[in-house]
Amino acid sequence: MGLGSTAKKIQKVADIAEDLYAKVTELKTQLQELRGTVEETNDHVDDLDRELAEQRALLEAIADEQGIDVETVQTEALIDDAETESDTDDNTD
Repeated sequence: MGLGSTAKKIQKVADIAEDLYAKVTELKTQLQELRGTVEETNDHVDDLDRELAEQRALLEAIADEQGIDVETVQTEALIDDAETESDTDDNTD
């Protein structure tokens, strides 16, 4: 095996290594962007959870003021949802 073919093989390995390095760098950038997006989404979900808790507290206070039993209303809503889902399932068969 001559030096020329060895140099070609070394150059080929070096080219492959450069390509892999470029791909790893690209993946690293994409991963950093993805982490940023996940963190933003997590913050947004936390904000929504807080707002939902505030709204729930307000609605429960209003319901209590009006003499409405919140648990009964929630139970009836769950039953209605279950019946609607059952009816939908029966119609698709």
